[in-house]
Amino acid sequence: MQQHHVRVHRSDENLARTDQLAWKIAECAADPVPVSEEVTEMIINRVIDNAAVAAASLTRRPVVAARSQALAHPRSFNGVGSTVFGEQRSRRVSPEWAAWANGVAVRELDYHDTFLAAEYSHPGDNIPPVVAVAQHLATARGLTGRDLVRGIATGYEVQIDLVKAISLHAHKIDHVAHLGPSAAAGIGTLLGLDPATIFQAVGQALHTTTATRQSRKGEISSWKAYAPAFAGKMAVEAVDRAMRGETSPTPIYEGEDGVIAWLLDGPDAAYEVSLPGAGEAKRAILDSYTKEHSAEYQAQALIDLARKLHREHPELADPANVESIVIHTSHHTHNVIGSGANDPQKYDPTASRETLDHSIPYIFTVALQDGSWHHGDSYRPERAGRADTVALWNRVTTTEDAEWTRRYHSLDPAEKAFGGRVEIRLSDGSRIVDELAVADAHPLGARPFGRAEYVDKFRVLAAGVLEEGEIVRFLSAAERLPSLTADELGELTIVAANGLLTSLPTPNGIF
Repeated sequence: MQQHHVRVHRSDENLARTDQLAWKIAECAADPVPVSEEVTEMIINRVIDNAAVAAASLTRRPVVAARSQALAHPRSFNGVGSTVFGEQRSRRVSPEWAAWANGVAVRELDYHDTFLAAEYSHPGDNIPPVVAVAQHLATARGLTGRDLVRGIATGYEVQIDLVKAISLHAHKIDHVAHLGPSAAAGIGTLLGLDPATIFQAVGQALHTTTATRQSRKGEISSWKAYAPAFAGKMAVEAVDRAMRGETSPTPIYEGEDGVIAWLLDGPDAAYEVSLPGAGEAKRAILDSYTKEHSAEYQAQALIDLARKLHREHPELADPANVESIVIHTSHHTHNVIGSGANDPQKYDPTASRETLDHSIPYIFTVALQDGSWHHGDSYRPERAGRADTVALWNRVTTTEDAEWTRRYHSLDPAEKAFGGRVEIRLSDGSRIVDELAVADAHPLGARPFGRAEYVDKFRVLAAGVLEEGEIVRFLSAAERLPSLTADELGELTIVAANGLLTSLPTPNGIF
């Protein structure tokens, strides 16, 4: 990896284009380095993972709305169009709108892959925009599955490398500001664009995707799912403009009125960003991890710990037996999904699903009582409003623990952890203490996810949504990803069971 020192420059310093971070990203994207077999296999896993969570969300209102918007934009010129999750493969729309609809479907349940470091991310959000462009231009440019693999590998690499180096949330900027540039870079790799074009696309994508974190604060709305889809849509449009010769604000990161100076650490700030050097393989996807449970990633290990406590201490399900539950965890977990956020909505039984999946007091309570976690049932209003649940829920708080914060930020995979220690004081004065560092499905967990687990997750979430023949067809296409021809890239979608989508009310808008 090559380390790049990034700081704010005055305009009169005339920072050379080739010394700018956006150029370094562009060089990385333009490097024709092969993708290793190990990375290729993980990309296949994540394509399956994305389709799994998209299948489970096809009938949810935000996904229906996004899909209806996309379907109002038939395929554009210069290509054959892109597929939309749920629709027939022959029904094609303009690629930026496919990226939009499919991005919302992937993110709606907060159930796909994650990488956490200085910033948060769901790097699987790169896949919908890169696939959409690949499908649209497959015939015109002779693209194959191998080209798509290379584009996805770049998207993961750039986003994860930015997430390791630059915190956005510390300044209340939403994490999709790293996604716009990474998706633009991934599309650049897919299309074999030169560094100068990718440079302009990265700058435009960043400029148009910086927004506040209010979308993940307080009363959380459906925009939580739309925000990454918007970033993917903007990335497609940014690449299109750059290919037409249009330019972007420069230097976008380092300028005296740029992102770092005014949105992040300020005019005296400096960062060290590491990116693969020329000829160096893009392997960052291997640092990321998927979810077994539909909830914020910091909740994954704590759900598994709650399930363990349920088995070992079933009496904890009754609030009459519990005086208090304190979860000692990292700064991020405490302040984002814990009581440290100071959001009363995290204890509101009438809160939205989007709010509840960012409330570790709620999540831990339900997993402790039920001994399980379900992407739908665990969030139902009747489940959240149960009297015994509300009583126990209000006895759960979080607190920051310096050691868990240190482990959260550790660069050593062997000690990097997103769990916590739970101290339960019972009504009789006794205590139960237990902890879990990583989720069971984590690469270092009790039951790491491999291909079989990704396939099983897909089958479970697709049940009742896709016909068996469609499940088999999609899995076959996904597992053949590197060898897919231009004509076969359209196979990378899922078609809903007959009548499932036509029975849903379609919202009306401008389009």
